[in-house]
Amino acid sequence: QAQLAESGGGLVQPGGSLTLSCAASGFTLDYYTIGWFRRAPGKGNEVVACIRYSDNGETYADSVKGRFTISRDNAKNMAYLQMNSLQPEDTAVYTCAADLRGPNCYYYGMDHWGKGTPVTVSS
Repeated sequence: QAQLAESGGGLVQPGGSLTLSCAASGFTLDYYTIGWFRRAPGKGNEVVACIRYSDNGETYADSVKGRFTISRDNAKNMAYLQMNSLQPEDTAVYTCAADLRGPNCYYYGMDHWGKGTPVTVSS
């Protein structure tokens, strides 16, 4: 059974850092484009970062550009989201998703989803 499981969320002070992990099981990530999405309280889903399977090209939402970094380790079947300079507006549930041979991280095109991990940025 194909599954994604996130970990690494929690409470962090403004300006702090967190690294989220996404572990795949039941399938291999090699040919999957991977995205990190978030949903803040009272808001819709936002694609935060995306890494393509084809060339490891990365794209980011403007709101996180320069602060967040997405990466993948196919040998470990893992993906990561390094988050620096966190701000209260980054508070959300963060979810990883994977799209087989996807050209981008279109929300409705993702094949597999994790259950999410909450991140709270507060002093």
